[in-house]
Amino acid sequence: MRSIPLTFCAAAVAAATLVPASAALADSPAGHGDGRSRATLTITPASATPGAEVDLRVEGCKGKEARGSSDAFVTEARFSPAADRGALFAEARIRSDAEPGDYDVRVVCKDSAHTEVSGALTVVHRGRPMPVAPVRAGGGGTAVLADKAAQQDGPGTAHAVTGLALAAVAAVAVALRSVRRRRPASD
Repeated sequence: MRSIPLTFCAAAVAAATLVPASAALADSPAGHGDGRSRATLTITPASATPGAEVDLRVEGCKGKEARGSSDAFVTEARFSPAADRGALFAEARIRSDAEPGDYDVRVVCKDSAHTEVSGALTVVHRGRPMPVAPVRAGGGGTAVLADKAAQQDGPGTAHAVTGLALAAVAAVAVALRSVRRRRPASD
């Protein structure tokens, strides 16, 4: 009998704990934004290499202009109205000397409230493979043999003798064939 009131008390405590948390999550804006505005910032791609360009999109600004800044950008990003209504768009180039890591991106909307929104960008370095020797491609397993053959000085005496012998055999075969054609057929 005592377990029923205890179960109800535990359920009430759990509900009291979860309801304010879910209400707070429902009030927060989607995406990267601060709690003061409904503006959101989308950075595409979220991780980029130095020298690459990223697309920045802000939704929820009341004005038609915004400015974005980050330590990763070459210059300040200037937003203008996007093709679809209600959004602002900008492109930013990552500095070529940017170190790998996470960088904050801060955008200030040029509206009456000077709405601020922030997000994060990750700069990554991808190593480029550098060839250390000529590529051994083609021929399947013959690539190793072709490489060894290319390192020789050229045909030697054995190759010359073999070539001359084959040429002599071909000349004799042609001579015999022509002799057979010239003989008249006997009745």
